[in-house]
Amino acid sequence: MSLAAPTELEPASRSGYVELVRTNVHFRRLWFADIASNLGDWFNVIAIYTLVERLTGSPLALGLVFITKSLPFALASPLAGLVADRFNRRRLMIAADLARALVVLGLLFVREPADVVWIYVLGALQMIFSAAFIPARAASIPNVTTPRELLTANALSAATWSVLLALGAALGGFVTDWIGTHAVFVIDSATYLTSAFFIWRTVIPQTTEEPPAGSLVRVAARQVVQGWTHMWREPRIGRIALTKTAWAIGGGGLVYMLALFGQRLLPATPSLGIGWLYAARGLGTGLGPIVMRATAPPRRYWPRLIGLGIVFTGVAYCFVARLSALWILCPLVTLAHATSGANWVASTVLLQERTVDRFRGRVFATEWLTLTLVDSAAIIAASLLLESSTLTLRQGITAFAVLQIVTGLVWLATIARREAADDRRLEAAVEDR
Repeated sequence: MSLAAPTELEPASRSGYVELVRTNVHFRRLWFADIASNLGDWFNVIAIYTLVERLTGSPLALGLVFITKSLPFALASPLAGLVADRFNRRRLMIAADLARALVVLGLLFVREPADVVWIYVLGALQMIFSAAFIPARAASIPNVTTPRELLTANALSAATWSVLLALGAALGGFVTDWIGTHAVFVIDSATYLTSAFFIWRTVIPQTTEEPPAGSLVRVAARQVVQGWTHMWREPRIGRIALTKTAWAIGGGGLVYMLALFGQRLLPATPSLGIGWLYAARGLGTGLGPIVMRATAPPRRYWPRLIGLGIVFTGVAYCFVARLSALWILCPLVTLAHATSGANWVASTVLLQERTVDRFRGRVFATEWLTLTLVDSAAIIAASLLLESSTLTLRQGITAFAVLQIVTGLVWLATIARREAADDRRLEAAVEDR
């Protein structure tokens, strides 16, 4: 079993945020596209959670919303990764944006309990198109940045997602309460069109291969197996591809229960309760990448810090489960998700650096496949435990927080130790030359 090439270089200097946005026009346009679509998406999420709560009042019904936004994504990801490697990523992202703009308008017809099934159907379609968009975008960032810009670009992208989660959740709660859920769906559709416009104006260099003969499905199955084989043969890629999945083992259930917790804290205005807690989550996932970039240690320490971050999230949620005041809950949620934001950027940068361009789309799609499958399983388990009254909401949060702590400790004892051993072998090999 070979070691991946040590391509994770330590640049002598890193590009600044302002420098990156000011001088790199094509990254700037991708970034503007992100700002547009992500802001609308978080408006949309708060509106959907509020609509399902109003029409059903069921924890399981809300859990199914989370699952229809993750499981279809997982199932579509392998084919999406192949498409991102084989076809023009820019055109793929534009087509996905246009399709999502149309799909979210279908939510305008959901008005009574019998219509809730359409939230699941349309949510699944939206995420299938997102499954095509996200690996294409992740694989495109190294194509439009230089090595000294790569960490800054990923940190800025993650921070932007998080800031827009914070703003979109907070504003989405107020806007949903003010103008209603259906007006929010129209806003979300318009943001996808804006995103498509910016991507249309972007140039994205790309290394592609000639597609082999055969149907796309057969080719996809063969290429997905090759992608998994590549990750298995290169454990320094395969291990890091499990980073986000490890966080989701407990974190998927915690994020789901955070929405229910917001509803219970402010039952008269549930959209505001969800909005405040999700805004705190967004603030944390935004601060984490910024602090991580500013204080980033050498790459060899990142796997250990990832494990510690998973443990810290679980510890913070143990305290969340015992509190009720928003003024203390929001800072705790922010701290809990600061480490998850840093972990997200660290794992993304390492994967981008360790994976050659022709495999990059499939690696990111495989990462999303495992992440969303585990995330869906965690949400199903949490929603069934709450729906059956096996656990109260606070007990459920505590249980999944403890699971998160155990996962982090296992990561430290296994993945982090193997990464450290590989680093020592690579360093010894370099010294012997």
